[in-house]
Amino acid sequence: MKLSFREATKTDIPTLITLLADDPLGKQREDTSIPLNARYIKAFQHINDDPNNELIVVEQEDSIIGMLQLTFIPYLTHTGSTRCLIEGVRIAKAYRGLGLGTDCFQWAIRRAKERQCSIIQLTSNKQRTEALKFYKNLGFEATHEGFKLAL
Repeated sequence: MKLSFREATKTDIPTLITLLADDPLGKQREDTSIPLNARYIKAFQHINDDPNNELIVVEQEDSIIGMLQLTFIPYLTHTGSTRCLIEGVRIAKAYRGLGLGTDCFQWAIRRAKERQCSIIQLTSNKQRTEALKFYKNLGFEATHEGFKLAL
């Protein structure tokens, strides 16, 4: 299956919100009401205006079937390296289990190398046991314990 990757546009936002809400955890935290919640438009604009953020749409034959967000973070540690943070990864239900997640991560790894990143990191909710297995199979290691504080 041939995939294409591009930066998201404002017109993609409703489809991307639908993807984000299409699982048990996403249903609890996303707002799929129409008209679109203005906070999504504001967030998109911040992402779009920031050269260290890329909101990526995954397409197959001009249909959006997935998404991910890459954030490139410069650090003083690791000799002043840049890290790539991968977040918001989703593949539409009808396309899951076909190896497309692997294709998306291979693309993201190439993109991180293009941006001269030395590390790729991500977080995943501990309830997403299949995702955790998927990331380990891709070679990611759970080397750190993560913490979050909801505000």
